[in-house]
Amino acid sequence: MSRTVLIADDHPLFRQALRLAVEGVMADARIVEAGTLEDAERAALATDGLSLILLDLRMPGAIGCSGVALLHACRPATPILVVSSADPDGAFRAALDFGAVGYLGKDQPLHVMEQAIADAVAGHVATFTDSTNPRQDMAERIASLAPMQLRVLLGVIDGKLNKQIAHDLGINEATVKAHMTVVMRKLGVANRTQATAAMRAFGAGLDPIA
Repeated sequence: MSRTVLIADDHPLFRQALRLAVEGVMADARIVEAGTLEDAERAALATDGLSLILLDLRMPGAIGCSGVALLHACRPATPILVVSSADPDGAFRAALDFGAVGYLGKDQPLHVMEQAIADAVAGHVATFTDSTNPRQDMAERIASLAPMQLRVLLGVIDGKLNKQIAHDLGINEATVKAHMTVVMRKLGVANRTQATAAMRAFGAGLDPIA
């Protein structure tokens, strides 16, 4: 039975490079591609037997490591290998906090990409010892959010009103309020402002760039 891999990156040429790397490790793999975080979430939820997710940290629609947290919430049993041009140390620490199993720089040669993919599929999880990491507790709290709760929180961070968030997500305002109540409880905050601050804290230094 062939395995399925989701490649989520907004650059078509780099998706092609990742496809080559995947095929070098799993010649029979079925590959699903996504160019936005929304498409990646949709594909993750709709694809059965997903063996691996290759995720660009700078996907459109992502704030910091929200893409990692969101796809991990969608598919907690599927390894996520983050692929990024961001600062390796900061991005590596943050990505692992939110459910990734490894980190791959976009400037790496093909054979390094293939090895990282092979390790992720084999179940190897990278480690990064940092006992002073102040984000760890909040990272665990954010990682506990369900996909829809994360999407509502991202809408709040964007400064959208409940009515706008409801329209974007195809739900009613009462449901938005209910999700935010759960979000605030899980994050241990008292209001939307504190929730936004907490979410931005986990993405500090990792705001979307080219």
